[in-house]
Amino acid sequence: MSGYICLEITPSDLLQERRYTYYQLTNQSFQDASCLAQEMPLSITFNGINHSVMMLTPQDIGDFTVGFSLSYQIIQHPSDILDMQLNVLGDALEVEVTLNNRAFWQLKSTKRELAGSTGCGLCGVSALEQALPQLTPLTVSDLPNAQYLQGLRERIQPYQVLAEKSGALHAALFFDAQGEVVLCREDIGRHNALDKLIGALYRQKIACDQGFVVMTSRSSLELLQKTVRAGIHTLVSLSAPSSLTVDWARKHNLNLIHVPHQSPARVYSPQ
Repeated sequence: MSGYICLEITPSDLLQERRYTYYQLTNQSFQDASCLAQEMPLSITFNGINHSVMMLTPQDIGDFTVGFSLSYQIIQHPSDILDMQLNVLGDALEVEVTLNNRAFWQLKSTKRELAGSTGCGLCGVSALEQALPQLTPLTVSDLPNAQYLQGLRERIQPYQVLAEKSGALHAALFFDAQGEVVLCREDIGRHNALDKLIGALYRQKIACDQGFVVMTSRSSLELLQKTVRAGIHTLVSLSAPSSLTVDWARKHNLNLIHVPHQSPARVYSPQ
């Protein structure tokens, strides 16, 4: 399995430490830089057929591909994989997997059954174009007042009613232009929480560009895409954003702010 061995060698430019500059919202003359987790979409194809796109950190791609294939019962044993080839496609990765005849026949049968019963994809997004879509950049907007983010964790806690009872839930909150919480939505999935919030904003006809969103999770690329599409100009997270999220925030004029536990709020975009 020479392809598998090659896959363990991730291109060196993807492994380089990436540091991103930021400035403090309370003191914009103070600037520093921090390392951020890398995030890239990985397209997986089996015998030339696109299967899914997953977001991941671009290390140990060979291990992930084998583990993914086992977890979804595409293969029964790593020996069912005859070869793997890793391709770098700009901001994305592609793994071309060659299965033996038995595993490929089983995969095709499974896809036909799923298509016939549900009509949906197998897992994740089925094309890199959907994982890295064309977005219309936002108009440049002002950052929120730094006072609105002081004591943020304590301020939002009363609104997380479900999390108070059970834990293990993410929250998405909308603050108005005066820094007051207008809406809160919770879900076990951070993407679901944001979808719920956006839906509530539109149903209640609240102007998305007249406030900002706070997520209790990290800012992933999918959350950025949802935020930009909804016309929300500022995304605040309680956990550090990924490197790709910062890149796209700067590209699309989204104000991206991280509020650490002990330090002042960090502005990664605009720069």
